[in-house]
Amino acid sequence: MNKQQIQIISNSVGVMTHQVQNTINLFDEGGTVPFIARYRKEATGSLDEVQILDIKELWTKLKEADKRREGIIKSIEEQGKMTPELLQKLQNAYHLQELEDLYLPYKQKRKTRATIAIEKGLEPLAKVIFEQKENNILKRAEAFLNVKVANVEEALQGARDIIAEWINENVEARNAVRKVFEREAIVYAKVKKNKEEEGAKYRDYFDFNESLKKVPSHRLLAIRRGEEEGFLSVTISPDEDNSLGALDRIFLRGLPEAKKEVETAITDSYKRLMKPSIENEFAGLSKEKADIEAIKIFAQNLRQLLLASPLGQKKVLAIDPGYRTGCKTVVLDAQGNLLADTVIYPFDKPSESQDKVLTLSEKYQIEAVAIGNGTAGRETEDFVKKLFQNSPLQRGGAGGGVSPQIFAVSEQGASIYSASPIAREEFPDKDVTVRGAVSIGRRLMDPLAELVKIDPKSIGVGQYQHDVEQNLLKDSLDSVVESCVNAVGVNLNTASKHLLSYVAGLGPALAANVVKFRQENGNFTSRNQIKKVARLGDKAFEQCAGFLRIHEAKNPLDNSAVHPESYPVVEQMAKDLKCTVKDLMTSAELRKRLNLRDYVTEKTGLLTLQDILKELEKPSRDPREQLMAFEFDPNVKKVEDLYEGMVLPGIVTNITAFGCFVDVGVKQDGLVHISQLANQYVSDPNQVVKLQQHVQVRVMEVDIARKRVALSMKGV
Repeated sequence: MNKQQIQIISNSVGVMTHQVQNTINLFDEGGTVPFIARYRKEATGSLDEVQILDIKELWTKLKEADKRREGIIKSIEEQGKMTPELLQKLQNAYHLQELEDLYLPYKQKRKTRATIAIEKGLEPLAKVIFEQKENNILKRAEAFLNVKVANVEEALQGARDIIAEWINENVEARNAVRKVFEREAIVYAKVKKNKEEEGAKYRDYFDFNESLKKVPSHRLLAIRRGEEEGFLSVTISPDEDNSLGALDRIFLRGLPEAKKEVETAITDSYKRLMKPSIENEFAGLSKEKADIEAIKIFAQNLRQLLLASPLGQKKVLAIDPGYRTGCKTVVLDAQGNLLADTVIYPFDKPSESQDKVLTLSEKYQIEAVAIGNGTAGRETEDFVKKLFQNSPLQRGGAGGGVSPQIFAVSEQGASIYSASPIAREEFPDKDVTVRGAVSIGRRLMDPLAELVKIDPKSIGVGQYQHDVEQNLLKDSLDSVVESCVNAVGVNLNTASKHLLSYVAGLGPALAANVVKFRQENGNFTSRNQIKKVARLGDKAFEQCAGFLRIHEAKNPLDNSAVHPESYPVVEQMAKDLKCTVKDLMTSAELRKRLNLRDYVTEKTGLLTLQDILKELEKPSRDPREQLMAFEFDPNVKKVEDLYEGMVLPGIVTNITAFGCFVDVGVKQDGLVHISQLANQYVSDPNQVVKLQQHVQVRVMEVDIARKRVALSMKGV
């Protein structure tokens, strides 16, 4: 990575060059994004995870450009066409587009109109015309008539074909047209012939045009989906005269007769070669931009969902509701282990179902009930609430007479988990319905630990996740999951291998080895013991140790975010204060007596020391908010119960670029359009709402036929 490349990354991310260089050095040494962000602040200058990830992505792209440059140089040299000037241009090109433009004239081509004309011996004529110093072009063309060239017009046409290709391969010309596209390109969409009825859902785009630089990502992705499905024809084009004018200013400069031939070649070059090429380029760039924006929204939603409030370690009764096949009901202990499972039929056999629920609740001292929010969810919730209201657990039940709290839990992706290899491995003897109920209960206890088992695309947040570039989506979502897991920390003695696999430095293989070691040797008693896990070396230990927690460990620092490399610093602090490390963690008075500057060393800077002190104040703190119970309006159960103007409680289920969706308890989420989120202008819905936020909404419109509900949060 040379200085110029470091500067490119520095300018793009908006950080100092030494921060970029140090971050890249840490990646070269095997560093992970969470570790670098949390434990190498002195080196990076406190860069956050987003900046570090941006540096990593740009670094990767520049390395790809380096590899492509090597291939291009080798190809041109093998053709014997490399010049010192061209080599310098290639070595100073750091973006793939620049490299491909420089390589275009040297690419191995299939037969083109230009190559055919060159084979006929017309290249010298093309050069004469292109110089525009010859006034008698017809006479010059006569000299090129031969067996292959029958007449003057054929000679001129061949010369123009060659000139058209030269113009198309000219870097300055392509950049000039790109600038016109950037300023003026319009995206046009039209319905394909006889596809009006079949493609009715794309009616908004049957005769559509909008500035490419202004079209929102969700609209562009919808148009591209319509094109992909064969209902729409889509083109991107600026004003043709402006593009031709940009080319004329570069190439028209000589005598009239030759100039006229070049002008004709320019028009042909633009329409036949350059415009289709650059249109494809801008189609790709605009799609990539729309993908990035859609993925960003998806990632924001996923982060909020993964960091949703956990209930914590409680004994839970979980119910997966259903009418015909009954409600699958399971009991989980405080660690999420399955203790019992059964089926209740609250709508067909209410008395028997009541007895089953009360018996399980008393036997297992149930502290909370999790009910899936899908089909029959509201009805099942009503049944359970009435049951506990009429029959409180006063016979030695949970909480000494206090009925368990009841929570509605999102079922999104639960069915995918229940049929997955992960679920089969966890519960080989149980069917998918039991596994689904277990997942609902565990989601209530710890959403993060359970949702990591599901492909993020299947969780049901975001927009157009199947239309965006899938590798880009996967990389982004995996980064979000990794970030969330490491931000919360992982209990080394209870975490599944799926949760452990997202801990910095581990991955699936080492996570499986950790679980195997735990099964064979019992619970871990110290972080250092992790080093005994098969294939877990010093680098993996360095990366993962700070994110793993051991509750009730002999060394209290093993249950904190203080990294083992900093234990000696904390121990020195305790020694200087003549107390134990545990005393230091429990006494604010002792911590106040510390002067952090006394502990600054070459390896441990003030930023790290400040983080250590914060962690000593609240060891192993969970960054997630406390879980709050939520209740829908008991009088609203279906869309037909809604009317314009009514105000309802709701819960935010999804956030998009154009607003958010809110569940008001009618099995059909309503849309709060971005214009209805607040009294002031809103550019990003995430500025106003968060996933699973409890909100009050006003019903604006109910379209029962189309199953659409329009809501507003203005002035509510």
